[in-house]
Amino acid sequence: MQLRTWAMLGAACVVVPITAEIPRTDDGKPDFSGTYDISSLTRMDRDPNLGERLTYTVEEIEEMKRVAHSRVDEAAAPTDPDREGLKPLEGQARERGVDSSGTYTPGSHDWFWFDCGGQYCDYYQIDGEYRTSIIIDPPNGRRPALSEAGRSRRATLHPYYKSKYPGEAWWLAEGGDPYDNPENMSIGDRCIYMSLTVPATPSAYNNMKTIVQTDDHMLIMVEWMHWARAIRLNSEHLPEDMISYGGDSIGHWEGDTLVVETTNFKDFMGPHDPRPGLRIVERFSPIDGDSLLYNFTVHDPDYEAPYTGEFPWNKSDKRLYEYACHEGNYSMTNTLKGARVLEALWIEEHGEPPAGGDTP
Repeated sequence: MQLRTWAMLGAACVVVPITAEIPRTDDGKPDFSGTYDISSLTRMDRDPNLGERLTYTVEEIEEMKRVAHSRVDEAAAPTDPDREGLKPLEGQARERGVDSSGTYTPGSHDWFWFDCGGQYCDYYQIDGEYRTSIIIDPPNGRRPALSEAGRSRRATLHPYYKSKYPGEAWWLAEGGDPYDNPENMSIGDRCIYMSLTVPATPSAYNNMKTIVQTDDHMLIMVEWMHWARAIRLNSEHLPEDMISYGGDSIGHWEGDTLVVETTNFKDFMGPHDPRPGLRIVERFSPIDGDSLLYNFTVHDPDYEAPYTGEFPWNKSDKRLYEYACHEGNYSMTNTLKGARVLEALWIEEHGEPPAGGDTP
């Protein structure tokens, strides 16, 4: 027997099929407890060439999967031990590891280590259709343009997040100290927090989520960056001055849909000030006993308008293991060592930096 319920999903109202077999708690609410793997090949923002087209054809998906899987097979093939030495790459490609065309370059993992690489995962389907993007509103499937306030704020962010190739010690000429010491590094480099926590979106790897649910709480353990989200049900938000990187989450039930609102964010991109006006609303709706529909709307003053995305979370029999990234890891040590080398090379070529610039 099929039961059906209406669920408000961002700007759209859709019918979500619900089966009688979905697990429920003692008070009759859907029980979302379990481990989910949200890895996918579906892109966050739609290819602009697709306009407002919401879905792919099956033929298009088959070809896209063939290309993606052949790319992984090629990267996994044995390397000729007698090949000539690798030609050094120039510019940003040198730093990217696996570039957007799927070509392996020095500096990163090969494709085996990426979700949707070694695992051969698929594109998301909703109601049997393959979506062209996770973003569904605006209708073009792309995040809105940055607002003037957003552009101004982002101009002050940590230089790590600026589009500047770090192949030379540019900071000596411009001033600043982005690679001066560990605490100048981003909190992503320091293994403290990643922006993939709320809203929860798929990434290169570490896409496992574990939910533990009680009558008055839902906890979501996020593999990357080992962040535990504690959502209080039927509660009030904390005072505005109590902020954290993952914000303050409260939830309530609207029928079989759990609605979660998160505010009180601390800016994780620096200088770690409060993010007034940033509010994220998530909706968890059961599809069947093995999957749920995850919908999120982001109200961010950095953008000219809110945006909404949705995709299914599918239960997995895999276990969520610790993502063993920790502050002080050898990667950060090598980054700082590399900065000292680049500074010495820069000074050798340009001389001592101007007043206000760093010295090694």
